[in-house]
Amino acid sequence: MRKKTSNTSKTDDEEILQHFQPDAGLDVPVAGYLLHRQQRQTLHYMRLIEHEIPKLVAFRKPFVPPTAATPLVIRSVDFSGEQHPLTAKRSVVVPVAHLPLRNEVAFQRTKLLAGVRWTPEPPRDSGISVDEDAAKHGFIKISCEDFPRANMNLKWISDTLDKLVLEANAEGEAPYQRLPLDTRHLDSKVRKSKKGDHVRGRGGLRPSLKDFPAEWLPKREENVMSSILPSQ
Repeated sequence: MRKKTSNTSKTDDEEILQHFQPDAGLDVPVAGYLLHRQQRQTLHYMRLIEHEIPKLVAFRKPFVPPTAATPLVIRSVDFSGEQHPLTAKRSVVVPVAHLPLRNEVAFQRTKLLAGVRWTPEPPRDSGISVDEDAAKHGFIKISCEDFPRANMNLKWISDTLDKLVLEANAEGEAPYQRLPLDTRHLDSKVRKSKKGDHVRGRGGLRPSLKDFPAEWLPKREENVMSSILPSQ
């Protein structure tokens, strides 16, 4: 004998099957969800700009240009909060003319003691413009990344500058102060850049009359006439 199925069981099955029927393209694809998420993120930042950024006006400070009392320019690198070994590095650029040096001899000592860290022009990444007063004696750049923390590297640079100034202002004649400046690091930098200044006669190396031997120079007119005319 066959069993009769009730109408109630059929209706229940039909309701269950309705949930498994295809949506006929009514659902949003994955790219649509990504677009909606991007729009929500954009709206979030637009609300921050509209309501939160005006509150930053309370922290506004007027720009005060650095003076001779604050000659140090400190440069750091940040990767938007990401951990990187370079974030602990610190670089300090200071004009030699703004250091507390007592006389011209101290300026010469400072340039000699700085060695390859001294340049007549400010480094490109220093943020210092070419000023006649600041560029009178050149610039010194000292970098340090030997320590794990940024304040430790900056402290080492500060102590090194203090020792440099103290040695330059020392009394008495130093055995090295009469030495000429060694500019081989500047010539090497010009050659490595290969921008045309490394060619002979360019980049401040153009020969002049003082570079020619004296016997090669033309003789003066009176000397030539005296050699031609017979002596009386």
